[in-house]
Amino acid sequence: MKEIVMYVRSTFCPQTALARDIMKRYNIPYREIDFSHDLDAADRVKTWVGFLSTPTLIIANHGEDVPYTDFLPAPTDRSISGYDRGPIITEPSNRALENWLNKHGFLDKPYQR
Repeated sequence: MKEIVMYVRSTFCPQTALARDIMKRYNIPYREIDFSHDLDAADRVKTWVGFLSTPTLIIANHGEDVPYTDFLPAPTDRSISGYDRGPIITEPSNRALENWLNKHGFLDKPYQR
């Protein structure tokens, strides 16, 4: 069984607020890890993304804190924001997050507005 884990920080981030809103709107369960107080979590996000990016969402095996499978490398020709790397996405727009959730079976339909 897979679950969504959202890496966040304790200070306000508008993109994290938008991601939380989407998860609430569609009643998608997720778990948060605040890397402001968890150095191991901060190191994981830096390794995956290259910097402390919020929100960083992953699909993990239930109860785990790492992606359930390998993911694509960070792009070198564009921003990493909203880039679908398989089981990981960081700083997604609403469209990118809804499409990612749909692709992984957490949302019935892709972004439609």
